[in-house]
Amino acid sequence: MKHWAFPKRVVVPGQGSGPVLATTVPLSFWGGLDPRTGTIVDRHHPLSGQSVAGRVFVMPYGRGSSTASGVLLEAIMTKHAPSAILLSEVDEILALGAIVADEIFSKRLPVIVLDPDSFQRALQANYACIEEDGTVILQ
Repeated sequence: MKHWAFPKRVVVPGQGSGPVLATTVPLSFWGGLDPRTGTIVDRHHPLSGQSVAGRVFVMPYGRGSSTASGVLLEAIMTKHAPSAILLSEVDEILALGAIVADEIFSKRLPVIVLDPDSFQRALQANYACIEEDGTVILQ
């Protein structure tokens, strides 16, 4: 069954789709994600050992360091980034990595903030498709 989730805010536009990898625990990309593989390497995170590469990554917001934008940019450049990021709150640091990838390298990774109901649906979804206008289709 498909559910439509409408963005509260399109932080970085773009299209993306893939299986959903979801968590209610924020992740620091700096020290928490290996940008060369897309693997979550934070041993204390519930998704430790799983890869974000090619998946729609759903989490409330990023945790920590301003260098997270550089880690996301590197993951985008090595093709090990998520296909999209769905958040419950704006995360300017993660958005910066996606904006730089788009502006300088023409590589788009949508970053969308969902309203609370849509975010809860996204956490339970198996697959998501993000359209250019920010509409999120969840399955």
